[in-house]
Amino acid sequence: MTPARAALIRPFLAAHGWGEAEIRPLAADASFRHYHRLSRGAERAVLMDAPPPREDVRPFVALARHLVGLGLSAPRLLAVDEANGLLLLEDLGDDTYTRCLAAGADEAGLYALATDVLAEIATRPDAIPPGLAPYDDEKLLTEAGLLTEWYLPAVAGRDLSAAARADYHRLWRTLFPLARLAPATLVLRDFHVDNLMRLDRPGLAGCGLLDFQDAVAGPATYDLMSLLEDARRDIDPLLVERMKQRWLDRVGLDRVVFDASWAVMAAQRHAKVIGIFTRLARRDGKPGYLVHIPRVWRLLERALAHPALVSLAGWFEREIPPATRGVPAP
Repeated sequence: MTPARAALIRPFLAAHGWGEAEIRPLAADASFRHYHRLSRGAERAVLMDAPPPREDVRPFVALARHLVGLGLSAPRLLAVDEANGLLLLEDLGDDTYTRCLAAGADEAGLYALATDVLAEIATRPDAIPPGLAPYDDEKLLTEAGLLTEWYLPAVAGRDLSAAARADYHRLWRTLFPLARLAPATLVLRDFHVDNLMRLDRPGLAGCGLLDFQDAVAGPATYDLMSLLEDARRDIDPLLVERMKQRWLDRVGLDRVVFDASWAVMAAQRHAKVIGIFTRLARRDGKPGYLVHIPRVWRLLERALAHPALVSLAGWFEREIPPATRGVPAP
């Protein structure tokens, strides 16, 4: 941590009884947030350091309280300094889904638990907290535009023409209503194995939730798609299909509607992620995400194969043909 941040953190921890705690870095992520583990004898906690103005902890605080109120396992808030971007959080441990899977844990069991959490959210009438922002067309378009803003110049050395950009936006606007045929619910937006924890708690509480501060109200298919079409790891297609059916059996959505909504949301997310991974490398000096771009392109191409997306697929063939879909230089 920088000296300026340390000067804020020390009195914050002291005021809440953690001034003498041992502090060690826990993780940093693709944002400007940093996490530190605090140890005080046998007790542990996590410090989230989210420097304003680039970061705003208020959405995390509100969503953490809401998720706990739903009976789900978000970290409990032990102390909050919203003005300075400091949170003292319950330590949910080290057993991320990513680590559990790498150690040979029951993959189907972990995915079933996460799928059941999403089915619970999708069927809860109180899942969307009051005032939560919608996943509206402008937000979705801005995200899909990250591919054309960052990735295309990086691999092709050019920007889109005004006409091609207008066509890109027009095509997305025709597709978003298909996505919204699925019921609206709380969408956590980064629901994947890096942000899920395996906890020794009964039922749905056994799945710990992290990184939900960007939640919105949107199609119930989005988070399940994010879980099962993971930018960072390959998942057996048979397991994917089993989890889809598991969710559908609990939520009761028509399969045709589900598949169309899924395809639109998958194409939008994968376009966004390709753009974000490129931006992380070229703007933020974090090239480690580039290794995942070939996988994300495969997922995007699969989504574009849905009959409802034929016009958008044609746009990609014209503007970013397969031969140009490589990994950009850092």
